[in-house]
Amino acid sequence: MGVLEDADRLWRGELSVEDVHPLAGSGQLAEVADGVAFLHGFGNVTAVTSGDRLVLVDTGPPPAATWIHQTVRSWTPNPLQAAVYTHGHIDHVFGVGPFEEEASTNGWAAPRVVAHENVPARFDRYRMTGGFNALINRRQFGAPGLDWPTEYRYPDQTYADAMDLEAGGERIELRHAKGETDDATWVWIPGKRVLCTGDLFVWCTPNAGNPQKVQRYPAEWAEALRRMSAFGAEILLPGHGWPVVGADRVKEALARTAELLESLLVQTIAVMNDGGRLDRALHTVTVPDRLAGLPYLQPVYDEPEFIVRTVWRRYGGWYDGNPASLKPAPEAELAGELASLAGGAGRLAERARELAAGDDLRLAGHLAETARLAAPDDSEVLAIHAEVYTKRAEAERSTMAKGIFNWAAEESRH
Repeated sequence: MGVLEDADRLWRGELSVEDVHPLAGSGQLAEVADGVAFLHGFGNVTAVTSGDRLVLVDTGPPPAATWIHQTVRSWTPNPLQAAVYTHGHIDHVFGVGPFEEEASTNGWAAPRVVAHENVPARFDRYRMTGGFNALINRRQFGAPGLDWPTEYRYPDQTYADAMDLEAGGERIELRHAKGETDDATWVWIPGKRVLCTGDLFVWCTPNAGNPQKVQRYPAEWAEALRRMSAFGAEILLPGHGWPVVGADRVKEALARTAELLESLLVQTIAVMNDGGRLDRALHTVTVPDRLAGLPYLQPVYDEPEFIVRTVWRRYGGWYDGNPASLKPAPEAELAGELASLAGGAGRLAERARELAAGDDLRLAGHLAETARLAAPDDSEVLAIHAEVYTKRAEAERSTMAKGIFNWAAEESRH
C-alpha cells in the first residue's frame, strides 16, 4: 500500500499505530499536491517546487541524507533554493549536504538554510552535552551503538516570530511556536492549502513529556495547534507519521490534539492548586474518554503520564511535594536500610518477582530496583531485576517507557 492509502486506513481504523509505528517510515515518496512531494521516513521531508525552484521543509536524519537526495532527484531536477528546519532535532537537520555538493559541482547558487533563532543555541547545547545525549538516545531507542553528532549545519538565516519565503512565485509562510521544542516552525503554503507541522503533530500522543529531554511547552503547543486549525488547510504533512488529507480531518486532528494537551494541563494545575503532590497528579489525571480511542492520539511514543510531569516541572519546579525527596539520602544507603528491615535484598527481590507474576508491575519495579541498589553484585538479585524490568517493558506501549525499562534489564544482565 502507498503512503496515502495507509494514511486513510489508519484514520478509518483499518490499521493502527501498533501495526505501523509513526517513527517507522516506509521510504516512499507521495506527490500529495501539484508541486508538493512527501518523503515518508523516520523524519519526514516535504519538497515543494515552483517554476525552477525547490524548497525542502526538513531534511531528515544523518543516515538518510543520500536517500533523501536521490529520492528528491527522482521527482524533480530543480536546484535547491532553501531548506527550512522545523526545529533543531537531529532527525530533521542532516540532509542538506548532498544538495550543497551538487550545487558546487554544477555551479548553482548554494542553498540557504532557514530556521527559528533558537536553533543555533540548540546546536551549541548539543555539542556541549554530546556524551549525555548519546546515552539518553541509546536508552530511549534501544540502540547501544548510537553516536551523537557534534557537527551541525547551522542556519544561514533565522527569524523570531514570522517570515515569508518566495520560491518561483510560491509564497511559503514560516511561523514560530513553542511545543516539543522552543525553536519550532510550522509552515503554511497558502497556494497549495498545505500545512507542514513539523513535530507539532506526529500521529500519536504529543511528545510533550519525554522523561529524558528538556522542558516541553504543552500550553503554547495547544495554542499553536488552534492557530493552525484556523487556516483551513486541506493537507497536513507531519514531522513523523502520515499525511492527513481533507480539510475536515485536518481541522479535527489539530483541534483534538490541542484538546488533549489542554485537558492534561488543566487537570494537573488543579491538583497543584489544591495542594496535592505530584504523586496524586500522576495517578489521577486521565485522558478524556472522547479522546482516548482516536487513532492519531495513541501513547505509542510518549504518553500522558509523562506530560503530567512536564506540566509540574514547568509550573511547580522539580520538588514533587514529598519532603523526603527534597534532600534525600543516597539511593544505595536507603536501599540497604530497607533491605535490612525486609530480611535482605534477596527477600525484596523475591517479593518483586511475586508482585510481577501478579501483574503489579509498578510496585514490583520499586522493590526490584531497591534490591539491586542494596546488593549490586548479587547475581540472583540482578537476574530477578532483569526479569521484572523485561516484563515491565513488555507491558508498555510507549517507546519512552519500553526503552528505559529494557535498558534497565540489560544493565542487570551484563
